[in-house]
Amino acid sequence: MTTPASEGSDAPGRLLATPDATRRRALPAFRGNLGPATGFLLAALGVLAFTWWALWTYTDSVQVTGTGLTTVRVVAVVLAGLAVSAPIYGVLGFVRALRARSAAGRGDLPRARMLAEDARDAMWFVVGLGLTALAVGFLAYLLSANGGALRRVMFDWDYMWRGRTALWRGFLLNVKIFAVAQVLVLVWALIVAVVRMLPGRACAPVRWLAIVYTDLFRGIPAIIVIYLIVLGFGLAGVPFFDSMSKDNQIFWLVVLALTLVYGAYVAEVYRAGLESIHWSQTAAARSLGLSQWQTLRYVVIPQAVRRVMPPLLNDAVALQKDTALASIVGVVEVLGTAQLLKNRYFNLSPVTASALFFLAITIPFTRLVDHLIARDRRRTQGGS
Repeated sequence: MTTPASEGSDAPGRLLATPDATRRRALPAFRGNLGPATGFLLAALGVLAFTWWALWTYTDSVQVTGTGLTTVRVVAVVLAGLAVSAPIYGVLGFVRALRARSAAGRGDLPRARMLAEDARDAMWFVVGLGLTALAVGFLAYLLSANGGALRRVMFDWDYMWRGRTALWRGFLLNVKIFAVAQVLVLVWALIVAVVRMLPGRACAPVRWLAIVYTDLFRGIPAIIVIYLIVLGFGLAGVPFFDSMSKDNQIFWLVVLALTLVYGAYVAEVYRAGLESIHWSQTAAARSLGLSQWQTLRYVVIPQAVRRVMPPLLNDAVALQKDTALASIVGVVEVLGTAQLLKNRYFNLSPVTASALFFLAITIPFTRLVDHLIARDRRRTQGGS
């Protein structure tokens, strides 16, 4: 007489003790995978047809000459890769769905579940490829429309290369403005955040002053603040700034305007971090004899700053981008330089090049923020 244990030795990993009724209930679920798998396979074939059509239309309508050769080839290679990849993953998902159904019919439910999960992953990957194909196809349409006019007006690498030296010098000024303003923002915003949290009726006036400041400068667009402070202080001849040279005056007034604007935003970030520290931390520090200032200095602020590091870096990315607003008051930074080159060449490609300079800094910053957020999440969940 054959026992379940002896059967299990012949077919490891199989649910041998599963009753027929349970197996019959499980089979429809795996048969149901075939419908979506078939749909995704057809979608993959649709992606294949769309990408090859877009590739043919794109390369046929764009004149591949001069500096446009690189752009055309990059887009064409991406479209061709999508055209090849989508049907492969569509067929792979369909085959795994068939194998999952076959495994379920044999009663090997663990393997059936594994194959069904692999099939679903392949199917959704086809969806991702399809969306990517739509995005790249739309880009190809824009670049090829009207005989490639958009590419010539905005993405002419020859004009970008001609202005590289002037654009680099202008971008160094953006970096200088950002570096000085960022230091001032971090210090000033922390002071405002601490003032907003001072206890007692005696500190009520300064608390309300901090509240009015944050509400005021968070409610006014940064471009208006820069315009009013730089032109207003310059025309009014404010004593401290009036003694500077014209270039230094504009530089420091732009830094002041950005500090006031971003100080209001960063102060709220700091305040959120300070309020996230449990009151028992403060009570324990005070019971050990630390003063209010010592408690903030050694207990509360270090923990709060560490918690809000990702949003602080997000604000730093935004501040770096907003240094381009200095061009409206005559600062010849990277955007101001790009506008001069645009007027010289009657082409917007130098402006596109200025955007690439900003991306060279903001993308690494953004990835750093994502890394810090993931690390903080792991620590919160008890990971490494």
